[in-house]
Amino acid sequence: QVQLVESGGGLVQAGGSLRLSCAVSGRAFSTYAMGWFRQAPGKEREVVAAISWSGGSTYYADSVKGRFTISRDNAKNTVYLQVNSLKPEDTAVYYCAAARTRYVQIVSREYDYWGQGTQVTVSS
Repeated sequence: QVQLVESGGGLVQAGGSLRLSCAVSGRAFSTYAMGWFRQAPGKEREVVAAISWSGGSTYYADSVKGRFTISRDNAKNTVYLQVNSLKPEDTAVYYCAAARTRYVQIVSREYDYWGQGTQVTVSS
């Protein structure tokens, strides 16, 4: 069973930064496309960023372009989300997910494995 464990969330002031990490178990990490999603209270889960198996292709939601950066280290079985210039509206539980495909996926139903989430709270 593939397990995903997120870390790095927390409480930060507007304008601040965090680095979210997601460690993935198993030997197949380098074959998975990875994504970060978030869900705020009362809202649907939305894609934030996604990355292909090699890291060569990425996707960002319009709301985070220029502020968030997704990356991966296949040697460490880890995907990262650097979040800068945080805004109160970025407050949400952030989830990482793995898809058994090499290519960028931006729809949640295409993902096969999910982490438990890490809370990011941005104060104004």
